[in-house]
Amino acid sequence: MVALPVVSNPPTPPRSVRVSLTDRCDFACIYCRPHKSDGFAKERMTADAMVTMAKGLARAGVRRVRFTGGEPLLRRDVVDIVARIAEIGFADLALTTNGSRLTKLARSLRDAGLRRITISLDSLQADRFARLTRGGDLSRVLSGIDAACAAGFDEMKINAVVVRDENDAEMEDLVRFAWSRGIVPRFLEIMTIGEGARMADRVVTGAEMRSKLAHLLEEGDAVRDVDRGPARYVRARGDSSKRVGFITGASDTYCAGCDRLRVSSDGMLRPCLATSDGVSASREADRHDADGVARAVADAWKFKPDGETWRGCNEPSAALISIRAIGG
Repeated sequence: MVALPVVSNPPTPPRSVRVSLTDRCDFACIYCRPHKSDGFAKERMTADAMVTMAKGLARAGVRRVRFTGGEPLLRRDVVDIVARIAEIGFADLALTTNGSRLTKLARSLRDAGLRRITISLDSLQADRFARLTRGGDLSRVLSGIDAACAAGFDEMKINAVVVRDENDAEMEDLVRFAWSRGIVPRFLEIMTIGEGARMADRVVTGAEMRSKLAHLLEEGDAVRDVDRGPARYVRARGDSSKRVGFITGASDTYCAGCDRLRVSSDGMLRPCLATSDGVSASREADRHDADGVARAVADAWKFKPDGETWRGCNEPSAALISIRAIGG
């Protein structure tokens, strides 16, 4: 257990939660997993427990839910889970996926009530994509993106983790690919968490990314969306309907004001990705005790690090974390 600088009066209550549907993934991205045999959790919440967890989160004040993994679409009951949680009435329901199973599921997810979707896409070159993901099939992901576009989500984004001397020269291609489809491209620094902590020399900073794209973007400060995540956005030069996002977890942490809680697939509530500290609500979820889940949320939130002093993924504890296991 790592001793955290605890906020005396943390933001109350958490407004945003990332719920991991499974810690399993069919990719093994070089900045996330050491290999495809790094082990998995022994237990995971059932669909019923997931729904109870969501009801408890709502009672605790959560208004925005994003489904994550591992790879959330590996769950055979993912559409059912989304549909049942959509009925609770959250203000926003989103999902992040690697896209490998999206072709068959995009329409069903949209019909189930999913409003927004983010797809990981680190390269448009098949060999590089396979290398970064350790075997991922780019054609399947591109087909999934096309299916998601056809399904008519309220908003689509692609996330690209930029790795020095790998895909850093491909940023403009990714921007133009996304913009041509009405998708918002976002570029992420390698998060120096777990495997990413071993790649600190390959981090491309947000400032350097923006410099590479300066000819496409307006000048001025990058701006966060109100009541959303940590990404900061810059409008396209000459076309304010297009923009690019940057997520800078390594060079310019965004811990101050963070209102995010994470729920791992085994029911652990974690106030920060960069530490394994948390409070389990699995028993309450299994017992269909939504009020008990809400109380566990309040207990977990007390451990929210002080964002003014806490350095997120730059803390020593971050190197010991598995993003896949917690829910990235």
